[in-house]
Amino acid sequence: MPGFVLLVRNRQDGSPAMRVGYTVTKKIGNAVVRNRMKRRLRALAAELLPLSGVRGADHVLIGRAGGVERNFAQLRTELGKALAKVAR
Repeated sequence: MPGFVLLVRNRQDGSPAMRVGYTVTKKIGNAVVRNRMKRRLRALAAELLPLSGVRGADHVLIGRAGGVERNFAQLRTELGKALAKVAR
């Protein structure tokens, strides 16, 4: 199970801009843990979305329980795979 869920929705408004949202629920842990997960998701998005994101779409990354303990390289690989699947 990946450390996050990726949702992508095409806005169909003619704008090529990509928007990104992050959410981590209280089920994951206290504020410190949730903020750490959001920082990791922001770093992933900043690294991979400009290259592989869908133009004109909203991307939402939802943090899951295993994401905080998971290796960052593994999260990067998972996000790359998810973006490749969405692009098809």
